Amino acid sequence: MNYIETSTGKWEIVIGLEVHAQVISNSKLFSSASTKFGVSPNENASLIDAAFPGTLPVINSFCIDQALKTGLGLNGKVNLVSFFDRKNYFYADLPQGYQITQFYHPIVSGGYVQIEDAAGETKRINLDHIHMEQDAGKSIHDQSPTKSFIDLNRSGVALMEIVTKPDMKSAEEAATFLRKLRSILRYLKTCDGNMDEGSMRADVNVSVHRPETEYGTRVEIKNINSIKFLMTAVDFEVERQIKIIESDRKVEQETRLFDSSTGKTKTMRSKEDAQDYRYFPEPDLPPLILTQSRIDAIRNTIPELPDAKAIRLQRDYNLPSYDAHLIASEKEVADFYERALDSIKKDENAAKLLSNWIIGELFALLNKHNKTIEESSVSPEHMGELILLIKTNVISGKIAKDVLDLMWKTQESPDNIVEANGWKQITSFDAIKDSVKEVLANYPDKVVEYQNGKEKLFGFFVGEVMKKTNGKANPQILNEVLKKNLPIS
Repeated sequence: MNYIETSTGKWEIVIGLEVHAQVISNSKLFSSASTKFGVSPNENASLIDAAFPGTLPVINSFCIDQALKTGLGLNGKVNLVSFFDRKNYFYADLPQGYQITQFYHPIVSGGYVQIEDAAGETKRINLDHIHMEQDAGKSIHDQSPTKSFIDLNRSGVALMEIVTKPDMKSAEEAATFLRKLRSILRYLKTCDGNMDEGSMRADVNVSVHRPETEYGTRVEIKNINSIKFLMTAVDFEVERQIKIIESDRKVEQETRLFDSSTGKTKTMRSKEDAQDYRYFPEPDLPPLILTQSRIDAIRNTIPELPDAKAIRLQRDYNLPSYDAHLIASEKEVADFYERALDSIKKDENAAKLLSNWIIGELFALLNKHNKTIEESSVSPEHMGELILLIKTNVISGKIAKDVLDLMWKTQESPDNIVEANGWKQITSFDAIKDSVKEVLANYPDKVVEYQNGKEKLFGFFVGEVMKKTNGKANPQILNEVLKKNLPIS
């Protein structure tokens, strides 16, 4: 059990998330307006999105299918009948004066996501439900000192609100859950998970209480748009609430905002209860009635998801659990890995070497150049060829790093780079023996020191032979030859 301990005793943290995931679709939930990101303000706003009198919403059937796919992928129960409701509130960027959402009868009930907790144990984070709703627009306050502007490009965009049970007990668990959820949605291709573009945001409910006592008063932190910010916000809020209770005051139920510049939360408004929104059934939309055959058809389109893929990578290629889960955590990385492995005929003996190089060297290059694996200058096929060159002793691991750097810069195949630079590994015993003899002849004093027991000098001789052969001597053969020519007296 995760506890925080202060001078007054132990505290337990309780965290639940409401994740707003933007549906991947070409058009909005109730209009044909585009959902394209990054266009000019109000370019994607239709008359329906702007709430012109006389306009009526029409449900986008593809968005419904995306929600069904999400619910099934998250182990939920799709409800054959669900309803849309009006949630009434008044913001300048909500032209209708209400949001069309689902409150009483959501499209999906239940579900769960499995994560690994701090102890390395599998933990199930249960979902309460998934409902659909339209997004609001955006108020812009930094374009004028005296005026605010409204951009309705996001108004009416389809959202899935994925609501968890209060099952998370630390900021780390909440972050792990959000990463896993994002990964699953990207596998399903129902949400791109780009938090920096606002297509995934999280409202975080946090409370603290003493172990074995009732839950404390929960506080909601709105619109967290990064996993790092999520962890910082939770940690700050936990500390704030504990200090309040330890000072014999009460935590107020409220909605707060996270200020990323200070790492603190601040009051936004007192928390409204459900009745404050005056929910009632949406009169302009009929009940959403689904057939079992439609649900079954969607179920058949669900791909292999991260956990299943990790298990298969361990089973088929004998990968360690860590490698398999890291590779499977991002669909694009898993696709890259398997394409690279395909290029060398799914050689099981090369599978671990390939994962080492992707997780280590390739990830380092991607981070250095701020690229995703989809933007990699090294193709999966060329990566597979590089691994084959290492595995067959054509080049050494040290040379392979130089080859990979050139592959990134030139997009050339590793075969061509090795050939053009004369980097093929020396595997001739006689050639390596000649180099060893020359090095030993150049350092007779060190040879004597080694033979008198200074065995650490072995590494010195290896380095000198490598310098002499421009790093091309096969390390295994070099070690064998050196041991034969450096007997300890």
